[in-house]
Amino acid sequence: MERYRLGEMEQRFADLIWQKEPVSTAELVRLGEAHFNWKRTTTYTMLKRLCLRGIFVNDGGIVRAVLTREEFQAARGEQFLEENFGGSLPRFLAAFTRGRGLRPEEAEELKRLIEEYEEGKDD
Repeated sequence: MERYRLGEMEQRFADLIWQKEPVSTAELVRLGEAHFNWKRTTTYTMLKRLCLRGIFVNDGGIVRAVLTREEFQAARGEQFLEENFGGSLPRFLAAFTRGRGLRPEEAEELKRLIEEYEEGKDD
């Protein structure tokens, strides 16, 4: 089980938890039934998977995020870079833009991000 790789239903359930948290497990059971037509056991199984990955914690029947959605997405991106490009962002960008190129607004956005990074390094 890879920590930051979620199946479609796990992702949809995680999105629901992030939207509602902190949320009781009883409420999650109701939401699981309403949104996904799940039985109670399915909801608990999915919740357990997400908790084992360290994304959420179930503390006395109240579920809270350990990672925000943004933190999870960043970690998932880092995992993808590491697995596929040896952790190299330049190698990823070269592969991504090969044959497609960058639109001018994308190039400007990348320049802006690099400048912000460089300015933040001096702090």
